[in-house]
Order: sequence, then structure tokens, then C-alpha cells
Amino acid sequence: MVDPLDGTVNFVHGLPMWAVSLARVDARGPSMAVVHIPRLGETFTALRGEGAFLNGTPLQVSTSSELEDSLLATGFPYRRHLLADNNLANFCRLFLRQRGVRRMGSAAIDLAYTAAGRLDAFWELHLEPWDVAAGGLLIQEAGGEVGTLRPGGDWIRDGNLVAGPAPLVDALREVLSRGRPEAWPFLGENEDGA
Repeated sequence: MVDPLDGTVNFVHGLPMWAVSLARVDARGPSMAVVHIPRLGETFTALRGEGAFLNGTPLQVSTSSELEDSLLATGFPYRRHLLADNNLANFCRLFLRQRGVRRMGSAAIDLAYTAAGRLDAFWELHLEPWDVAAGGLLIQEAGGEVGTLRPGGDWIRDGNLVAGPAPLVDALREVLSRGRPEAWPFLGENEDGA
């Protein structure tokens, strides 16, 4: 599975956050992964059962276990204006429950940075297999968990993904499974500040 340019809008605008992502996938899932960020000179690699690396240095996911202390990453689909489930409600559910949320504009980079512990966890909707196969293996080989928002799904093909240290994956699933964003805690009972 190859994505020759993940982060096309960034590339077009001259931002360095774009990557080449490639994975070899067999019946058991990804077995080899490369995410190369040319403008930053960073190459993330992994082989199933042999660990994940950044330019040859071993990677380890974050040790963060609490959402409130975590730097998360997500993205929004390119055609977000056409989709009712465009991830905005999920962003709102998490807005006041974490240290910060970043959007790199490249799922491959978000996943690679999560594998490196630069980001604590990642979730996104409407993804393609070539967006996630390489980055998912990087996270698994760096000691993290990769899955779907509902446990038991096929994270490569189901179009949604949550990844990071196991406690954060569980916490994200719990918050994102709720039916609607909670009222902002600083608003009154009628949610208009009165």
C-alpha cells in the first residue's frame, strides 16, 4: 500500500508536513512500513516483530495515560463539507479534555509522530488503507495499540482509527462513543451562560 504524497494540501502550500508512506500488508496485517518526510529528513521504519525506528533510532510510544495530560492529533476529511460525520463533533467532545490537539494535515505523519511519542494519541475518520497501514505498524512496533473506534474492527479498512498507548486508546473510545458533545462546563444549565 503506497501513498506517494500524504499531505497534498500542505505540499501545494509549501508546508513541509507531507510524507511518502508505504507498507507491505499480508493476511496478518502490515509487515513492513516506511514513512518518509523528505523536507524534514525523517524516515520512520518498522518490520513486524523487530521494532520501529526514526533514522535508525528506536521508537517508543508515549507513557501518557490520562487525556488531560495528553497532546492528541486528528484530522478532518478533505470533503468534510459533504459528510455529516466529519469529525467536528468528536473534536468538540475532546476539546476541553486534553492538553492540546494538533492537525498536521497528514495521517501518516500523525501516526509516525505518535509512534515516536511526540504526540500521545491519534484518532480520525474517513481514512483509506494507504493512509494508515504504514503508520499503524510503526505504532504497534513502538509498543502502542491501533484499532477502530468500536473495538474489534479492521483498522486498515474500516475508515476510522484510534492509536496510541493502550490507556489513551481506551479513554478516546469512551469519550468518542458518546452520542453528543457535552455542554461546556463553564455554561449555565440552559447552555447560554445564564
